[in-house]
Amino acid sequence: KNKKKETVVFSIHEILSGDHRLILNKVYENKLITHREYNNLKSISNANAETHVNELMDKIMNKGEDKCKDFLNLLQTDGAIKETFPLLARLQLSCTPLLSEPVQDVYQINSRPVGLCVIINNKNFKDGSQRRGTDKDARNLAEVFQCLGFRVLMCEDLNKDQMDQALTFVASLADMSHFVDPQQALEHGDAFICSILSHGKRGVALGTDRNPLPIKEITRKFRGCDQSVLTGKPKVFLIQACQGSNIQRGVQMNDMEIDDDTSPLTIPEEADVLVAIATVEDHAAIRDPFDGSWFVQSLCEQLKERCPRGEDIVSILHYVNDDVQMPEVRFTLRKKLVLPPQRT
Repeated sequence: KNKKKETVVFSIHEILSGDHRLILNKVYENKLITHREYNNLKSISNANAETHVNELMDKIMNKGEDKCKDFLNLLQTDGAIKETFPLLARLQLSCTPLLSEPVQDVYQINSRPVGLCVIINNKNFKDGSQRRGTDKDARNLAEVFQCLGFRVLMCEDLNKDQMDQALTFVASLADMSHFVDPQQALEHGDAFICSILSHGKRGVALGTDRNPLPIKEITRKFRGCDQSVLTGKPKVFLIQACQGSNIQRGVQMNDMEIDDDTSPLTIPEEADVLVAIATVEDHAAIRDPFDGSWFVQSLCEQLKERCPRGEDIVSILHYVNDDVQMPEVRFTLRKKLVLPPQRT
């Protein structure tokens, strides 16, 4: 099957590269891709024809078997395509070899609950300022990760030392009586999620006292070691905070707010960690005072839509990157992290 797949995919790519613009236009006309996807694919620069075809094919294959069938049907029935690419008639086109991929390692998610999701929501700061809209972000994240089987712990308005203490406790589960009912035992499952909603500077998130807690220190609390039950398990950190004061080119601010507080961002060296930050370094993270931050809005929408399809977290964050200008994702995950919704 793998050999068949390689032959068919290569042949289709080679043939369609003869006029990739025709294929792109036909695919868009038949509503196999969205207007945004069409514009993104059309605007790819510094790439040869085969790269354009590869990107288009990847978009379609990621939409599942039905879209794949529609695409193959288009290749076989459209008059202009048949006339332009007569060699297609010699191929036996099937979705099976196109959709079949080599088996990749996936993190095993079997525990119930799946694991802990800690949300630190800093809204009210000691100087009297507020991060309006952050409560909606916190609620949306809690809803999504509860549906994905996580036990959610919500921590609100923590200063730097309280953030540090809370995360240290969570990492070791040493003493969480300040945050949950002492009668309710906490256990780490097969995955861990930490989301911090706050102001920030380059490489740090701020407590409500505006003192900085480096993101690097946060992730290191959960690094794998012989004593940690999280060793070898995926640990995801979602940070809604500015990394500077620059506004990304093309962003229309209007009534938006930024999560800055006018240090380089580093990827953790430890394995099995993913850090997704709302913006690239030196830039501001945009937040709507009513609807919440752009990053968290998009993230929650994409998780709701794509987790039920079995898509992995890195692939989902690619869609967030495409939708929001412009988060930054860095990871040392060794396998795919797939989080299917849990039945209630």
